[in-house]
Amino acid sequence: MTEIKSIAFVGLGAMGAPMAENLVKRQFRVTGFDMRESAREALVSAGGYAAESAATAAKDADALVMMVVNAAQARSVLFEAGALAALAPGASVLLMATCPPGEVESIATEVTKTGRHFVDAPVSGGISGARSATLTIMVGAPQESFALAQPVLDAMGDKVFHVGQKPGQGATVKTVNQLLCGVHIAVAAEALSLAEKAGIDGRILFEIMGGSAASSWMLRDRGPRMLLDDAPVASAVDIFVKDLGIVLDAGRAARTALPLAAAAHQMFLASSGLGHGARDDSQVVRAYRALNAKPANDP
Repeated sequence: MTEIKSIAFVGLGAMGAPMAENLVKRQFRVTGFDMRESAREALVSAGGYAAESAATAAKDADALVMMVVNAAQARSVLFEAGALAALAPGASVLLMATCPPGEVESIATEVTKTGRHFVDAPVSGGISGARSATLTIMVGAPQESFALAQPVLDAMGDKVFHVGQKPGQGATVKTVNQLLCGVHIAVAAEALSLAEKAGIDGRILFEIMGGSAASSWMLRDRGPRMLLDDAPVASAVDIFVKDLGIVLDAGRAARTALPLAAAAHQMFLASSGLGHGARDDSQVVRAYRALNAKPANDP
């Protein structure tokens, strides 16, 4: 196996940018591409290199890391933009975005036909985990492909799990993760909605709940942000519209009933429909407030 030294990184967004910078810190040669010139310039300032296209970034690279929005963007980068063909023979493709398991399997088949490795490696941990290189990474890949990519993965996350030998298995674990995260955020908002209706101060509520058996990581993290008029965006409402949609698609494919995920998806969808899609995902609470608002003529 050839050691990975040069990496093309496509998708320098809120999470992708610090992930790429952490690879630079680990002495990989990182060439990045993003549609935004400012994102490319930031990588150069951090010690990396910038390219004017995905194919140029990937030219003769040992690995391509994609932190894109969805599977459609991954396909566009690999096949339409020509990044896959530009990679070195035997190079590795690491897909780290949240994508439907079936789509990941399909992309993997097309990549491995060219003699290159494919590593299904979605992440959890948000912007803070991306910055501190403490992401949880769930990997579905043959052992040889995983071993080759592991130094790259270790540079971005401190909890790297090889969950299966097949691409799509990492995506499946991430799908289950997003099911739990989405439901936890939505039920925290539902609890706050009930408390507010009864005149309970939300700050007191979350202080009590955060230290009780009812607590969850999402309740402690998102709960306080639900009380802010302009919460800083760590992950947007529309991300969970997308991710819970993936959860429900996976449920349909597996003939598995997911009623709680469906209810949570409806609340995120309602919040987005009210114009809050770009707000922090804690603002799913706005859909509950709209649903439970008193009529204007109520005393």
